[in-house]
Amino acid sequence: MAGISTGLKKKLSISPCTLDSAGNISVDASKKAFEVMLNPSAYSHNLSINYNKKKTLGQSGNESKFNAVEPEKVSFDMVIDGTGVVNLPIPGIGSPDVKTQVQQLQDIVYTYDGSKHEPNHVRLLWGSLIFFGRMESMSLDYTLFKPSGEPLRAKVKLSFVGAMSKEEESLKANRSSPDLTHVVEVKAGDTLPLLCYRIYNDSAYYLDVARINHLVNFRNLKPGTKLHFPPLR
Repeated sequence: MAGISTGLKKKLSISPCTLDSAGNISVDASKKAFEVMLNPSAYSHNLSINYNKKKTLGQSGNESKFNAVEPEKVSFDMVIDGTGVVNLPIPGIGSPDVKTQVQQLQDIVYTYDGSKHEPNHVRLLWGSLIFFGRMESMSLDYTLFKPSGEPLRAKVKLSFVGAMSKEEESLKANRSSPDLTHVVEVKAGDTLPLLCYRIYNDSAYYLDVARINHLVNFRNLKPGTKLHFPPLR
């Protein structure tokens, strides 16, 4: 999340999620998340809209009519390392090998869940990125090996397609809703209570927003700072 830095380095995490009978997605706290060894140098967040462009016979042109908002997509590359150079070996255990780490990742994003009859929903969390969805594709390029042929490093390319609850789908028709996530860039003269009033219609949430964004001095917001305003629950 953007804001005044706390000095702590956050790593991108991929958490398994559950889907309840009402279609609401939430993180499964009973299962361990996968945390990347090295944060991606970049990621792509794609949004698209589908339009109906069908022409009638003899028509030279037509107006593109809105059809649907396509699911959002996020993709990025990351490195899995088993040499011990990136992460110091755990005393008495050593560094997890590449095969183990790849399996831990696959268990979360790829492995078919027989009780659900589908792969897991997951949450991607890194800074201001909070994305719920499922893996669309995954490719592994092994680049370093032991003399035995055992891989020591792998480059992983991941692509995720977005998923949302039925409630969120209905709220998409109202982009100003306080039940949707907002990321706001601070402008000169903005105060946290004022921003909370604009988004939630209630300035009393400013302490909660300050805590979520790790703000040390929320009374002195710097223009250009991006703040995360989570949905009301």
